[in-house]
Amino acid sequence: MIGKFFYTPGAKRFHITPRFHDPDQEERDERERRIKEELGIAEKKADNGKAFRPNVKGQFRRAQGWQAKSSEKARKSSNTRLIILILILTLIFYLFFYSDFTF
Repeated sequence: MIGKFFYTPGAKRFHITPRFHDPDQEERDERERRIKEELGIAEKKADNGKAFRPNVKGQFRRAQGWQAKSSEKARKSSNTRLIILILILTLIFYLFFYSDFTF
């Protein structure tokens, strides 16, 4: 137990090893890209002319609204718990100091 008291965890490190790395393939791709650039050959990209629209419309607002409702509900329950605790402690204090009630 005392050993855990002084224990400080080290920083977590991120290390990922690539599954496959072929330096020859990278060299060929780079050479091919340079040659196409020199010859003026442009690669055609798959573009249908429409603007990109992500599928997240309204998701952030919906998520925030849900969070606000849950936090409000949690805050209300916390406040009621605090009020009940204060009332109980006040009652115990009153009974202990100002009443003839004995335990």
